[in-house]
Amino acid sequence: MKMDQARAELETLLGSSKVFFEDLDRITYKDKFAVNDAGHHASGAVAPESVEEIQAVLRVANQYRLPVFPIARGKNLGYGGTAPTLAGSVVMDLSRMKKIEFDPELGTVLLEPGVGFYDLYDYIRQNNLPYWLSTPGNSWGSVMGNALDRGVGYTPYGEHTKNICGLEVVLANGEVVRTGMGAFSNAPTWQAYPFGFGPGWDQMFVQSNFGIVTKMGMWLMPEPESLMGMDVEFDKKEDLKVMVDTIAPLRRERLLTQSPSIGNWMRAAAILTTRNEWTDKPGALDDSVIDAIRKRFNIGWWGVSLRLYGREDVNKAAYKVLEEAMGNAGPMSIKPTSWVKGQPMEYTGWTGTPMTFPMQNVNWYGGRGGHIGFSPIIEQNGDKALAQFRRTYARYQEYGVDYQGSFAFGERHLTNVNAMVFNKDDPAFMAKIDPFFRSLVADAKEQGYGEYRTHLDYMDLVADTYDYNNNALLRMNETVKNALDPNGIIAPGKSGIWPKGFAQERGQ
Repeated sequence: MKMDQARAELETLLGSSKVFFEDLDRITYKDKFAVNDAGHHASGAVAPESVEEIQAVLRVANQYRLPVFPIARGKNLGYGGTAPTLAGSVVMDLSRMKKIEFDPELGTVLLEPGVGFYDLYDYIRQNNLPYWLSTPGNSWGSVMGNALDRGVGYTPYGEHTKNICGLEVVLANGEVVRTGMGAFSNAPTWQAYPFGFGPGWDQMFVQSNFGIVTKMGMWLMPEPESLMGMDVEFDKKEDLKVMVDTIAPLRRERLLTQSPSIGNWMRAAAILTTRNEWTDKPGALDDSVIDAIRKRFNIGWWGVSLRLYGREDVNKAAYKVLEEAMGNAGPMSIKPTSWVKGQPMEYTGWTGTPMTFPMQNVNWYGGRGGHIGFSPIIEQNGDKALAQFRRTYARYQEYGVDYQGSFAFGERHLTNVNAMVFNKDDPAFMAKIDPFFRSLVADAKEQGYGEYRTHLDYMDLVADTYDYNNNALLRMNETVKNALDPNGIIAPGKSGIWPKGFAQERGQ
């Protein structure tokens, strides 16, 4: 009855074309890659197109204590997609909000949640703006949504959350707040200076459920004069150590300003082939099959692409240092690449081009493919990286899953991204995924390593691993949540943050 009344009011306020509560609608907002299809079902969805309409939805949500789960475009595949954390929530689909404001002098953009990477890329090209994007491996998602979940790309601006500069947020009570210099009326510096006066709140709305972000400022990289670099392959598992120890100092001194990612053979091969071309045996692939795949595609056990951006003369000098360092590391092969402004450009992540072909890897096992990611943060150290790989690889072998992993560089850390690819039409295989994932979390926790993002299913599990001083950080987050959102209506359970009214749902 309460839901029927809320739906009727939402249709009155928004119009029936923006309110979706039929069976097909509920199916549309499922997690397409869910390990357990029974979880995280929405009761329906709404698609507001303005701040005023968002405020109207929140008034209804507060009146009926109705949880709403905001999504930008719902393309966070492998982490929950369009589905809400708490089953029965109403998804607030913001994909129709697509305004773009660009400052061509400063290279800053102010955009709404529905702006995808392809949208912004097309806008830049159509307006002949001398700037490059940084795009994630699968680029059909929201620029804002990706940055707010700490997504990464491959250029010097690849740590997207670091390039956020100013937010507009609708709080649970409907109040609109602008962070940083946006709190100053008509400030021309909103997208120029990220801090403002007093506490900085931009990062407080990253991976949180404290409000609904409706505008985000972001810095973009000026188009470089040149690009130089190399694609490097290494032959053995153990080469991970020398790769990390060679690249890490260059990253820390900012000779390499990009965000390079060391990936294993499967990250490349699973896009080009499928498992049934090579074997029909169950369990993780043995070394003989892996060697055959690598031989066909002429790839190493590990590979990495390194790029230098900027003035051509500077790049040439830096390339000599890079070439010597990587040559001394004993690679299987080095393939140089270069580009100068005015030449035809390669359309890859290294040039900020949106792409979707890497998602082909979910077809590896056949059937309805999917994946989830296990991504702990570890030290930028070769011995530590190799030890982490060996622990993780042993678990993949134990559970009979083919290993796809990578080690992405920040300036001081590594993000160890492990893709657990599966076939949703294989019940026996799917039954392994949950215990497999939990074992990886437990293994990492023993080393003091925590995940930087996770799937809806595991937000409580991962939040609980951040356990210093009896989970003091989580208790602080929930204190802020209860203060800003006393009815707990915005995304209860997101990142393990449960408001008082839904506390009994923790761990369910």
